[in-house]
Amino acid sequence: MHDIGILAIIWTSVFAASLLAEKTRLTPVLWYLFFGSLLTNFGVIPIEMPVFIVGLAELGIIVIMFSLGFEEETGNFLSSIKRSWGIAFFGAVVPFCIAYGLTLWYWGDANMALLCGLAMTATAVSLTMVSLKGEGLNKTPAATGIMTSAVLDDIASLALVAALVPIASGDSTFSAFGLLLILAKVVAFFLLVTLIGAGLFPASRGFALKIPIIGPFSLKKLLDMSGGEYTVLALLLIAVLVGLLAHAFGFHPAVGAYMAGLIIRQEYFANTAKETDQERHLQTGSHQSSGHQSSAYEQARLMIDNVAFSWLGPVFFVTLGSKLLFDGPLFLATLPQALLLFTGLFFGQIISASLAAKYTGKFDWPDSLMIGFGMLGRAELAFVVMEIAYVQTKVMSAEAFYTLMITCFLLNLSVPLTIRWWKKRFKPAPVIQSK
Repeated sequence: MHDIGILAIIWTSVFAASLLAEKTRLTPVLWYLFFGSLLTNFGVIPIEMPVFIVGLAELGIIVIMFSLGFEEETGNFLSSIKRSWGIAFFGAVVPFCIAYGLTLWYWGDANMALLCGLAMTATAVSLTMVSLKGEGLNKTPAATGIMTSAVLDDIASLALVAALVPIASGDSTFSAFGLLLILAKVVAFFLLVTLIGAGLFPASRGFALKIPIIGPFSLKKLLDMSGGEYTVLALLLIAVLVGLLAHAFGFHPAVGAYMAGLIIRQEYFANTAKETDQERHLQTGSHQSSGHQSSAYEQARLMIDNVAFSWLGPVFFVTLGSKLLFDGPLFLATLPQALLLFTGLFFGQIISASLAAKYTGKFDWPDSLMIGFGMLGRAELAFVVMEIAYVQTKVMSAEAFYTLMITCFLLNLSVPLTIRWWKKRFKPAPVIQSK
């Protein structure tokens, strides 16, 4: 079959997955994985994907991670850290320990257990926010606590993935010096990306103005080039370049893409809009705003989301699902382990996150339990870790892969069900008014 034919089949399955997601109110990611497995097991698409599809899949996860970082408001994130740090810490440490301990007990492989623990650490904030929005709870303090805690978890998980995957895959041997070297690389990479966001992107001011070549550069000018015609291209280029920078440090490109999205601020679009309105005033004499300020950022965000979650990102998840070849005996053999892991993570996540929300975040008990339910989901980052461990580095066995996939499915299924159930008993605090 021609490579384009395979892509057409994958995109057709995306439509079916999206329709089923709307009907079942489950995250589309689960259905993408399901169709990937279904198409492969029935011989519709090959087990070994061509290079063209593999490349699109890798680009898809880069764009997904960039989109998740791009959507996060850095200011809101920083202002909520003080209240949510305990939820993020205890709500991640407990699931990690449960997953690590159980998978080490199952298979006796410390490296594989390490990556299984990492995969089960990060919360699927997109799934939770969609579920909360469907119940009219997406503007409550509980939703804010979930969002901030989940982002903190994701950043910490990305740093751990960057530091520990080389050790678990055997690329680096475990030693005090080796661990310090990896940690130094992690710190150096995050500092470099932070400096890029603080100094290079908002150039044409401060010390950056005096640097040859870089001085005249400004991300604002680049984003507004030709009236914003190349805005999305510029953003995708930044995601890819910072992803390549992460790869040069020995990390997965998705790590860099997420950080690239996180350091791009809305003010880059707002300043461009202000200049446009001033030019319009000079030409027409009107003081009325053109509305470009609000639409430039929103249009870019919507287009990036469309690329990430509608037509390019799903290629990654369908391709990942194609690795899940149905094996009846293997499925039945791993089902008890998956159910035990799910049970441990279900109660461990709810209890740890709820107690942390109550005693470190000072939320009331209804909000605290809602936060515990909202932290159950596992999606994008979990599957990124599984893809690295199972497909790229071959550290994870088929048994572990099946176990984690079943566990993720059950955890994600629990999110809308528990939120809907608790809403009937939940009296939300006053809704946070958007400015």
